[in-house]
Amino acid sequence: MPDLDALLKNNREWARRMVEQDPLFFRRLAELQTPEYLWIGCSDSRVPANQITGLLPGEVFVHRNVANLVVRSDLNCLAVVQYAVDVLHVKHIIVCGHYGCGGVRAALGDRRLGLIDNWLGHIASVRDRHAGVLEGLPDVQRWRRLCELNVVEQARHLCLSSVVQDVWARGQTVAVHAWIYGVEDGLIRDLAPGVKAADDVADICDAAIARIAADEGPRPASARATDSAF
Repeated sequence: MPDLDALLKNNREWARRMVEQDPLFFRRLAELQTPEYLWIGCSDSRVPANQITGLLPGEVFVHRNVANLVVRSDLNCLAVVQYAVDVLHVKHIIVCGHYGCGGVRAALGDRRLGLIDNWLGHIASVRDRHAGVLEGLPDVQRWRRLCELNVVEQARHLCLSSVVQDVWARGQTVAVHAWIYGVEDGLIRDLAPGVKAADDVADICDAAIARIAADEGPRPASARATDSAF
Protein backbone atom coordinates (compact mmCIF):
# COMPACT_ATOMS: atom_id res chain seq x y z
CA MET A 1 0.00 0.00 0.00
CA PRO A 2 2.43 2.67 -1.21
CA ASP A 3 0.03 5.58 -0.63
CA LEU A 4 -0.33 4.76 3.06
CA ASP A 5 3.40 4.18 3.36
CA ALA A 6 3.87 7.74 2.10
CA LEU A 7 1.58 9.04 4.84
CA LEU A 8 3.55 7.21 7.52
CA LYS A 9 6.79 8.55 6.08
CA ASN A 10 5.35 12.07 6.10
CA ASN A 11 4.33 11.62 9.72
CA ARG A 12 7.82 10.62 10.80
CA GLU A 13 9.30 13.56 8.95
CA TRP A 14 6.80 15.96 10.53
CA ALA A 15 7.49 14.62 14.03
CA ARG A 16 11.23 14.97 13.43
CA ARG A 17 10.85 18.59 12.33
CA MET A 18 8.70 19.44 15.34
CA VAL A 19 11.30 18.01 17.75
CA GLU A 20 14.06 19.90 15.95
CA GLN A 21 12.13 23.14 16.40
CA ASP A 22 11.07 22.42 19.98
CA PRO A 23 12.51 19.37 21.80
CA LEU A 24 9.76 19.51 24.48
CA PHE A 25 6.84 19.96 22.08
CA PHE A 26 5.39 16.45 22.29
CA ARG A 27 6.05 16.15 26.01
CA ARG A 28 3.97 19.26 26.68
CA LEU A 29 1.31 18.17 24.21
CA ALA A 30 0.94 14.78 25.90
CA GLU A 31 0.53 16.28 29.36
CA LEU A 32 -2.33 18.69 28.71
CA GLN A 33 -4.47 20.35 26.07
CA THR A 34 -5.65 23.85 26.90
CA PRO A 35 -7.28 25.27 23.77
CA GLU A 36 -9.16 28.55 23.97
CA TYR A 37 -11.13 27.81 20.80
CA LEU A 38 -13.69 25.26 19.66
CA TRP A 39 -13.99 25.05 15.88
CA ILE A 40 -17.17 23.64 14.34
CA GLY A 41 -16.40 23.32 10.66
CA CYS A 42 -17.10 21.43 7.47
CA SER A 43 -15.60 18.01 6.75
CA ASP A 44 -14.25 19.40 3.45
CA SER A 45 -10.57 18.43 3.21
CA ARG A 46 -9.67 21.91 1.96
CA VAL A 47 -10.59 23.59 5.25
CA PRO A 48 -8.16 22.36 7.96
CA ALA A 49 -8.79 24.45 11.08
CA ASN A 50 -5.25 24.49 12.47
CA GLN A 51 -3.54 25.36 9.22
CA ILE A 52 -5.79 28.18 8.05
CA THR A 53 -5.71 29.85 11.48
CA GLY A 54 -1.98 29.31 12.05
CA LEU A 55 -2.56 27.34 15.27
CA LEU A 56 -0.53 24.39 16.54
CA PRO A 57 -1.91 21.04 17.70
CA GLY A 58 -3.48 21.50 21.12
CA GLU A 59 -4.53 25.10 20.45
CA VAL A 60 -7.94 24.45 18.89
CA PHE A 61 -10.55 21.79 19.71
CA VAL A 62 -12.25 20.65 16.50
CA HIS A 63 -15.59 19.17 15.48
CA ARG A 64 -16.37 18.71 11.78
CA ASN A 65 -19.33 17.45 9.82
CA VAL A 66 -20.81 17.87 6.35
CA ALA A 67 -21.66 21.57 5.84
CA ASN A 68 -20.78 22.62 9.43
CA LEU A 69 -24.25 22.01 10.84
CA VAL A 70 -25.34 22.43 14.46
CA VAL A 71 -28.38 20.22 14.95
CA ARG A 72 -30.00 19.99 18.38
CA SER A 73 -30.56 16.25 18.01
CA ASP A 74 -26.90 15.65 17.12
CA LEU A 75 -25.54 14.34 20.42
CA ASN A 76 -22.06 14.02 18.95
CA CYS A 77 -21.83 17.75 18.26
CA LEU A 78 -23.47 18.75 21.53
CA ALA A 79 -21.18 16.43 23.51
CA VAL A 80 -18.17 18.11 21.90
CA VAL A 81 -19.54 21.53 22.79
CA GLN A 82 -20.25 20.55 26.38
CA TYR A 83 -16.80 19.02 26.85
CA ALA A 84 -15.22 22.12 25.32
CA VAL A 85 -17.00 24.57 27.63
CA ASP A 86 -17.24 22.49 30.82
CA VAL A 87 -13.88 20.69 30.83
CA LEU A 88 -11.58 22.63 28.52
CA HIS A 89 -13.13 26.01 29.36
CA VAL A 90 -12.80 27.38 25.83
CA LYS A 91 -13.49 31.09 25.45
CA HIS A 92 -14.60 31.12 21.81
CA ILE A 93 -16.72 28.78 19.69
CA ILE A 94 -16.30 29.37 15.97
CA VAL A 95 -18.82 28.04 13.46
CA CYS A 96 -16.95 28.23 10.16
CA GLY A 97 -18.38 27.46 6.76
CA HIS A 98 -16.77 27.95 3.38
CA TYR A 99 -17.61 29.10 -0.10
CA GLY A 100 -17.89 26.30 -2.62
CA CYS A 101 -19.44 23.92 -0.07
CA GLY A 102 -20.76 20.84 -1.86
CA GLY A 103 -23.30 20.11 0.87
CA VAL A 104 -24.82 23.58 0.50
CA ARG A 105 -24.79 23.18 -3.28
CA ALA A 106 -26.67 19.88 -3.06
CA ALA A 107 -29.31 21.37 -0.75
CA LEU A 108 -29.68 24.40 -3.01
CA GLY A 109 -30.44 22.30 -6.05
CA ASP A 110 -32.42 19.50 -4.38
CA ARG A 111 -29.89 16.99 -5.65
CA ARG A 112 -30.62 13.44 -4.47
CA LEU A 113 -27.52 11.81 -3.00
CA GLY A 114 -28.92 9.06 -0.79
CA LEU A 115 -28.76 8.78 2.99
CA ILE A 116 -27.08 12.16 3.35
CA ASP A 117 -30.23 13.85 2.03
CA ASN A 118 -31.63 13.54 5.56
CA TRP A 119 -28.71 15.58 6.88
CA LEU A 120 -28.80 18.15 4.10
CA GLY A 121 -32.48 18.75 4.84
CA HIS A 122 -31.30 21.07 7.63
CA ILE A 123 -29.67 23.31 5.00
CA ALA A 124 -32.80 23.11 2.86
CA SER A 125 -34.69 24.55 5.82
CA VAL A 126 -32.31 27.52 5.85
CA ARG A 127 -32.80 27.86 2.08
CA ASP A 128 -36.58 27.91 2.43
CA ARG A 129 -36.53 30.29 5.39
CA HIS A 130 -34.53 32.82 3.38
CA ALA A 131 -36.05 32.17 -0.04
CA GLY A 132 -36.65 35.88 -0.51
CA VAL A 133 -32.95 36.63 -0.05
CA LEU A 134 -31.94 34.01 -2.61
CA GLU A 135 -34.65 34.60 -5.19
CA GLY A 136 -33.55 36.00 -8.52
CA LEU A 137 -29.82 35.70 -7.95
CA PRO A 138 -27.49 34.08 -10.49
CA ASP A 139 -26.69 30.48 -9.63
CA VAL A 140 -23.16 31.01 -8.28
CA GLN A 141 -24.22 34.01 -6.20
CA ARG A 142 -27.16 32.08 -4.73
CA TRP A 143 -24.73 29.33 -3.74
CA ARG A 144 -22.36 31.75 -2.06
CA ARG A 145 -25.19 33.58 -0.34
CA LEU A 146 -26.63 30.34 1.04
CA CYS A 147 -23.17 29.37 2.35
CA GLU A 148 -23.20 32.64 4.33
CA LEU A 149 -26.78 32.27 5.52
CA ASN A 150 -26.13 28.71 6.62
CA VAL A 151 -23.17 29.72 8.80
CA VAL A 152 -25.15 32.42 10.60
CA GLU A 153 -28.14 30.14 11.17
CA GLN A 154 -25.93 27.32 12.51
CA ALA A 155 -24.32 29.81 14.90
CA ARG A 156 -27.83 30.79 15.97
CA HIS A 157 -28.72 27.14 16.56
CA LEU A 158 -25.62 26.77 18.72
CA CYS A 159 -26.50 29.86 20.75
CA LEU A 160 -30.00 28.49 21.37
CA SER A 161 -28.77 25.03 22.41
CA SER A 162 -29.24 24.05 26.04
CA VAL A 163 -25.48 23.66 26.47
CA VAL A 164 -24.62 27.24 25.50
CA GLN A 165 -27.69 28.69 27.19
CA ASP A 166 -26.64 27.00 30.45
CA VAL A 167 -23.09 28.31 30.07
CA TRP A 168 -24.31 31.88 29.77
CA ALA A 169 -26.86 31.42 32.58
CA ARG A 170 -24.09 30.58 35.02
CA GLY A 171 -22.02 33.57 33.92
CA GLN A 172 -19.26 31.75 32.07
CA THR A 173 -17.58 33.81 29.35
CA VAL A 174 -18.03 32.13 25.98
CA ALA A 175 -18.48 33.91 22.65
CA VAL A 176 -20.03 32.27 19.56
CA HIS A 177 -18.73 33.43 16.17
CA ALA A 178 -19.89 32.94 12.57
CA TRP A 179 -17.03 32.83 10.04
CA ILE A 180 -16.71 31.86 6.41
CA TYR A 181 -13.59 30.75 4.56
CA GLY A 182 -12.73 31.38 0.92
CA VAL A 183 -11.10 28.31 -0.60
CA GLU A 184 -10.08 30.42 -3.61
CA ASP A 185 -8.09 32.99 -1.64
CA GLY A 186 -7.44 31.38 1.75
CA LEU A 187 -9.07 34.19 3.72
CA ILE A 188 -11.50 33.93 6.63
CA ARG A 189 -14.24 36.53 6.91
CA ASP A 190 -16.23 37.42 10.03
CA LEU A 191 -19.96 37.40 9.29
CA ALA A 192 -21.11 38.63 12.70
CA PRO A 193 -19.71 39.96 15.98
CA GLY A 194 -19.30 37.30 18.65
CA VAL A 195 -22.49 36.53 20.59
CA LYS A 196 -21.74 36.56 24.33
CA ALA A 197 -25.18 36.53 25.97
CA ALA A 198 -28.57 34.94 25.44
CA ASP A 199 -30.28 38.32 25.08
CA ASP A 200 -28.05 39.25 22.13
CA VAL A 201 -28.62 36.19 19.94
CA ALA A 202 -31.57 37.44 17.89
CA ASP A 203 -30.24 40.98 17.39
CA ILE A 204 -26.75 39.91 16.28
CA CYS A 205 -27.86 37.04 14.05
CA ASP A 206 -30.72 38.99 12.48
CA ALA A 207 -28.38 41.92 11.77
CA ALA A 208 -25.92 39.53 10.09
CA ILE A 209 -28.72 38.10 7.94
CA ALA A 210 -29.80 41.63 6.99
CA ARG A 211 -26.27 42.50 5.88
CA ILE A 212 -26.12 39.37 3.75
CA ALA A 213 -29.54 40.12 2.25
CA ALA A 214 -28.41 43.66 1.41
CA ASP A 215 -25.29 42.21 -0.23
CA GLU A 216 -23.17 43.99 2.36
CA GLY A 217 -21.62 40.81 3.68
CA PRO A 218 -18.00 39.84 2.93
CA ARG A 219 -17.17 38.53 -0.50
CA PRO A 220 -13.99 36.86 -1.72
CA ALA A 221 -11.94 38.81 -4.24
CA SER A 222 -12.76 36.27 -6.92
CA ALA A 223 -16.29 35.64 -8.15
CA ARG A 224 -15.38 32.05 -8.93
CA ALA A 225 -16.74 29.29 -6.71
CA THR A 226 -15.47 25.72 -6.85
CA ASP A 227 -17.66 22.69 -6.24
CA SER A 228 -16.59 19.96 -3.84
CA ALA A 229 -17.81 16.60 -2.67
CA PHE A 230 -18.42 18.19 0.78
